[in-house]
Amino acid sequence: MDDLPPVQVLFDAVFSAMSSAFGSLGRGLVCLGEDFQVVHLSPVIAELIGTEAAERLLDRQVAELLGDELFGPGGSMRHALLQGERREGWLAALRSEGGERREVSITVAPRVALPGSPCDPRVHYLVVVRPSDEDPWTGTSPPTVFEGLIGRSPAMVALFELIRTLSHSDVTILLTGESGTGKEVVARAIHASSARQAGPFVAVNCAALPEQLLEAELFGHVRGAFTGAVRDRVGRFELAGGGTLLLDEVGEMSPRLQAGLLRVLQEGSYQRVGESRSRTADARIVAATNRDLARAVAEGAFREDLYYRLCVVPIELPPLRARREDIAPLARHLLARVGARQGRRLRLGPDALRELLHQDWPGNVRQLENALEYAVAVCQGETLHASDLPLEVEAPAPAPGPAPPAPGIGFPGRQEVLDALAAHRWRRAETAAALGISRTTLWRRMRELGIR
Repeated sequence: MDDLPPVQVLFDAVFSAMSSAFGSLGRGLVCLGEDFQVVHLSPVIAELIGTEAAERLLDRQVAELLGDELFGPGGSMRHALLQGERREGWLAALRSEGGERREVSITVAPRVALPGSPCDPRVHYLVVVRPSDEDPWTGTSPPTVFEGLIGRSPAMVALFELIRTLSHSDVTILLTGESGTGKEVVARAIHASSARQAGPFVAVNCAALPEQLLEAELFGHVRGAFTGAVRDRVGRFELAGGGTLLLDEVGEMSPRLQAGLLRVLQEGSYQRVGESRSRTADARIVAATNRDLARAVAEGAFREDLYYRLCVVPIELPPLRARREDIAPLARHLLARVGARQGRRLRLGPDALRELLHQDWPGNVRQLENALEYAVAVCQGETLHASDLPLEVEAPAPAPGPAPPAPGIGFPGRQEVLDALAAHRWRRAETAAALGISRTTLWRRMRELGIR
């Protein structure tokens, strides 16, 4: 310390005092520079991840400690800090040197520089870390970031706990749910939380290829096995050896391929197309579908024995409309990611958030991200408003009946619009239907009449 400049000694003393105060409350403190590099780490962080690991983090990106989902280029915490905003109580995973995960709650805020304050000028942002096991997980808990998944609803909290429970098992899992609910993201989270996380994650869409090509894609083929097979090719089962294989849209498999998949699950072996030698399968299977496989079995469209082989642990992903408490954190996270791709940093305005919360989202998370991508593209300012959202995409199909009146002819007046909005609790889709106009027309009429 004798070799340090006096001002640096002062900065270190201030940080030591702050660390001691936070540590007495069971909190760790991370100070970040302008480029989100770690400038200071308190002793509590060193206790959580190890002293050597903490020392190696200095001057490195905080994403190495708390993950790209939060602090990467499209991370929601990074986005909030760049906008000068504070976020409190987000649950995240602290990554130790050995790859172990420790659930923590984090609060982030820009540093407020006071005149004459003896704070290190390199510090631009503060991260307060608290072990999350101090509080039980409930449906009203702060948003949780878990291996690319974000949620605070009871359904998502239960899903995170189930994935943790399965982390030491290679059991086959069947993911079901509507299109766009994030089945592949869940499959990746299952893989990342498993003992196979160091192995490959391989995905194949069973609905994207005809039967012969899908068979060769799954099991591989030898040269000359069929027209166009000019050389040997490794299949997805072999590529996923030691890791996880996601069979997406598994309900679209032909009966012959269903029989081949059943053999792999029963015997743990398969053959390349055109080859007689059996090969051992060493891939953990996660299957996904938006079909009702139980009904498909009853209708004779899917093998019953294969269904039970796949459905050892069934996980049904709820649609977004059934977990509305997840929409706000998801929207903020997706806005940060989409904005990063387009080189923009935008805030989500209260009117835009209300609009997002009122939607039914038949396309689920995928539709929400597409809507935000559109909004970022058309937004002119730094705050995203409801008028930037693609209302014509989200609006329901018009009910049969007479065409809406032409502009300026027969449009509802201010009081009529207000009465209709009040009667339908300001739900614009229902209000527009009651007034006999489209939802987009209602939105424009509200703006014309000064109704916000």
